[in-house]
Amino acid sequence: MTVVLDFEKPIVEIQKKIDELKKMSEDSGMDLDNQIKNFEQQAQDYKKELYAKLKPSQKLQIARHPERPKFLDYVNLICDEFIELHGDREGMDDRAIIGGLAKISGKPLMIIGIQKGKTTKENLEYNFGMPQPQGYRKALRLFKHADKFKLPIVTIIDTPGAYPGIKAEETGQGAAIAMNLREMSKLSVPIVAIITGEGCSGGALGLAVADRVMMLEHAYYTVISPEGCASILWRDAARFADAAEALKITSKDLLELGIIDEEIPEPLGGAHADYNATANSIKLSITNALKDLSALSSDELRSKRYDKFRAMGRFVE
Repeated sequence: MTVVLDFEKPIVEIQKKIDELKKMSEDSGMDLDNQIKNFEQQAQDYKKELYAKLKPSQKLQIARHPERPKFLDYVNLICDEFIELHGDREGMDDRAIIGGLAKISGKPLMIIGIQKGKTTKENLEYNFGMPQPQGYRKALRLFKHADKFKLPIVTIIDTPGAYPGIKAEETGQGAAIAMNLREMSKLSVPIVAIITGEGCSGGALGLAVADRVMMLEHAYYTVISPEGCASILWRDAARFADAAEALKITSKDLLELGIIDEEIPEPLGGAHADYNATANSIKLSITNALKDLSALSSDELRSKRYDKFRAMGRFVE
């Protein structure tokens, strides 16, 4: 059953009228084609207008939609081949981060992503897309493997944040993420990062120190969740919509601020409305980015990557 978001309910009501007219036409034999076409056009026009003017809080809902494609969906749709590589070589294998060797359009690379589940059982396996320290250590191992064999790296990010449990803190959550930030900045191969849903806090940044950082149109990328921000600033998580507006979490805002390099368009209704179209757009962006980056030497990649992140955070008083 498709999950309907609050702001989509008027579209659902129009669709119900369309279904009722179709049933009436079938049962009675009446010709209602014109009325049905009018309602269908009305629904399409309303949907286009609605999605063209989404508020940050509404994009937040789409980014968290339970039917939105997950990392392994994209792997299956984008990659010609994929061989998963397990473990952090310290005895652990965090299932929230999955990675391995792959080919996209015949080109070998390393692809690593944060995986969420679609069912309760899957979410428990993948810890609701919240990596633990061993997940970041596994990702770092794969980064270094790719660097050794001169393979480009693609990361796909969708996380509400790194796991905040006591055990994760005891086993070095902050240190594991910090290590990734440092080591990714020094890699000699092209890195492309794509935020496909939630891109929250250091949990996302631990896979996003890249030469090209991209976002799907309705994804979000932020230093803290809007609910967390509202709780801190106003002691009221219910004011998340105000926080989402102030944080500038959308792809358009972040593109303007120079935090990301590209906004990848989504099908009307969001990525969950058409997996194949979304995957094709992502694949095209990856292919184009790697083509551009492959022309740069290792020293140029590192230098431009450093300059890119050093330039962030500028402001005018």
